[in-house]
Amino acid sequence: MALSARKLTLVLAGVALASAAIAIWQANEIREIRNFNQAIQEGKTPTSHKQSYEAKFAVAYWQANNGRFQEATQLFGQLLEQGSDTQKSAVQYNTGNIFFLRGLAINGRDITVRDETEYLLNQARTAYEQSLRLDHTFWDAKHNLDRVLSMLPATPTPGVGESDSPGLIMGNIPVGLP
Repeated sequence: MALSARKLTLVLAGVALASAAIAIWQANEIREIRNFNQAIQEGKTPTSHKQSYEAKFAVAYWQANNGRFQEATQLFGQLLEQGSDTQKSAVQYNTGNIFFLRGLAINGRDITVRDETEYLLNQARTAYEQSLRLDHTFWDAKHNLDRVLSMLPATPTPGVGESDSPGLIMGNIPVGLP
């Protein structure tokens, strides 16, 4: 059954209109994506896709880069409830970076600061380990985990207490002597 020229023209006109509508829709999507990326680069909240995973991740990342660690950690924590394993791995990695940077920033010789530093580095270690459980190929998380592990003290020596010299219990009396 052959189509008449008139029917064929109508079908092709319909296809052309549908194609034009799709092209306009896609051009609008591309414009929104560009605006979204521009807002992210400038550290602003995007005007479109505000509730998307990517927008929330970008806002949390920006907050962390600008020293707003508590807000960033909370927003990253919310993102752990959604997303793929790769996305969750990136969230854990960035959470680990927050703890790692905070630990480095307050590192000192005062015992209370040292305890807080050790706590923060342990939190970073846990976040990097969770990141690697979700994505074992994440090399940046492996690298940072290695750095954190090299900074954390080995298992404490029994009897060391607050001494800076392992193997000493009281003053200068070595372990093992009466």
